[in-house]
Amino acid sequence: MSWGHIYGLKKLDSFFGPLAVKLCAIFGKQDLKSRFPPQKILVIRPGGIGDAVLLLPALNVLHNYFSQTEIYILAERRNAGIFEGISYLKKVFLYDRNLELFLAMKKKYDLVIDTEQWHRLSAVVAYLTRAPLRIGFSTNERTRLFTHPISYSHKDYEIFSFLRLLEPIMGKIEINIKRPFFSIKNSSIKLEKDTQWVAIFPGASIEERKWSKERFREIARWLNKNGIKVVVVGGKQDKKTADYIIEGLKGHINRAGKVSILETAQILSQTKLLLTTDSGIMHLSIAVGTPVVALFGPGIEEKWAPRDGKSIIINKHLPCSPCTRFGYTPPCPYDARCMQEISVNEVKEAINALLAKINAD
Repeated sequence: MSWGHIYGLKKLDSFFGPLAVKLCAIFGKQDLKSRFPPQKILVIRPGGIGDAVLLLPALNVLHNYFSQTEIYILAERRNAGIFEGISYLKKVFLYDRNLELFLAMKKKYDLVIDTEQWHRLSAVVAYLTRAPLRIGFSTNERTRLFTHPISYSHKDYEIFSFLRLLEPIMGKIEINIKRPFFSIKNSSIKLEKDTQWVAIFPGASIEERKWSKERFREIARWLNKNGIKVVVVGGKQDKKTADYIIEGLKGHINRAGKVSILETAQILSQTKLLLTTDSGIMHLSIAVGTPVVALFGPGIEEKWAPRDGKSIIINKHLPCSPCTRFGYTPPCPYDARCMQEISVNEVKEAINALLAKINAD
């Protein structure tokens, strides 16, 4: 999916979202009876890969609690692949395909959970389903469209935020996240055995979160000298960068833009660790049980950084960071110093420390 398409959805929300919320709240009064336990639940999850991955523990809790309930997902093309590997889901609809959005809204749900953190149109969709129970975050005027609005904090780890959306129907939830929480069955991609593999993801959703390709290339050559092979993962937009990173290195692999998101998960599950920016692929790696060395800058570390007990976070903690709020990062006037001040030597030390920790277990 192009960034232009994603930008278009966000602009549509900013222009029409507030008006749509107001119209629903004024003219769309509903008086519907609820069934409990619910027979059909719709979970709305627009956005990217990372949010979809971090939603999985809450989905698993929801399914275990309502084991006989049909659970539907309304996702986007860019994150739907995460949900396609979950057997207990009844169907995955696409938010950004008009016909599928229409079909999703026609079903008679007993409960709709909107997991979007800020944008308004997903709340409008939740309202228009006419579900008698509607749960979502109360981050702006969208709160008017939910029967059970839930507060949202930038200080809470996002997995915990998603789990809090279940409290109106399940009460206080004991948080016990077991990893891996994204299982890979019948892997079709096999990395060479008896070899230490390190994965690299050089991409990011925005330029301000990227580390230079020259530094990734230097890390790849250092790993090669130490007998460790590199597999680079990412999307089509990362393919040229991936080629550059492993150029001239025999036996190293570029899978960027060549495999699906589920196949990427299969690859990550076979590596020792992932070197990554703050990204959806970072969350995917944690979900399959592979720790990361993660480079943080604009993003909020306490909300988005892994909490697996092994991963290492490198963050320069400059006075201007973090600067991202609700998925928006303002243009950086300092040439992304928070990322560029992370040195190659710091990353080498972190990789060595994490490998030592992994090999000691």
